[in-house]
Amino acid sequence: MSLDINWLAVVIAAVVTFVLGGLWYGPLFGKVWRAAEGQTETQPGHQKHPAFVYGLSFALMLIAAAVLAVALGPDPNVQRSFVVGLVVGVGWVATSFGVNYLFAGRRLALFAVDAGYNVVLFALMGLIIGLFG
Repeated sequence: MSLDINWLAVVIAAVVTFVLGGLWYGPLFGKVWRAAEGQTETQPGHQKHPAFVYGLSFALMLIAAAVLAVALGPDPNVQRSFVVGLVVGVGWVATSFGVNYLFAGRRLALFAVDAGYNVVLFALMGLIIGLFG
């Protein structure tokens, strides 16, 4: 396994998927997600400072993109990288969410929004990293 990765691809993948999160949990599925979480637009669930939440979220996206880039190796191609990202999203992340959400008694709608975001996120990260391969 090589740690020789394309850092520009990692940063772009993190930025794109961070923006996707804003769209996903905003205009695309925000109402469904807030309802499933028991939140309202005027009473968000988290009380932390937005700069902390967004800053740490972006840092976590950078870590996720870097780890995926390492897993894809030094010469990723577009098709393989997209498929690996999709498999990671479906096979590891969504299934892990499923187990946690079942035991926590969370709503199916919440699982669909959160797992769906992560499936698209990792497929898109893989695609971007592959494009820079």
